[in-house]
Amino acid sequence: MEALQVVSVVGGLAVVTLGGLMIVTNPGQNDYKNYATGALTIYLKEEVCPQAPQALGGFLTSYCKTFVDTGRPQIEKIIANKTIRQNYLLFSIYETELSLPSPVPSYEFATIGAFRQFYTYEAQEF
Repeated sequence: MEALQVVSVVGGLAVVTLGGLMIVTNPGQNDYKNYATGALTIYLKEEVCPQAPQALGGFLTSYCKTFVDTGRPQIEKIIANKTIRQNYLLFSIYETELSLPSPVPSYEFATIGAFRQFYTYEAQEF
């Protein structure tokens, strides 16, 4: 019987410790904005820029990555304005709807934030 009590106490302490750790490491809205801006910037540079139309003698293709870097503050604002955070204390769920001009398609993202990390579990193109 004594061993069962020890296991119960140790298990309870482990659950409380894990819960406290999750509360302390639950990333905030600003952390998500930085994560999402970085992920979107990489996506634009790697996926969209190579597909830029060859109009204007390849001008757009040549400077696409520069345009993305220059527009980073605007990307941050769009993400900040189009994100809804649901804070569950132990973790947060972020839902972002991005409607960007052509040729970039519009997307909806669902991301969970926990332990100072982000895990995008849903990305839908529309």
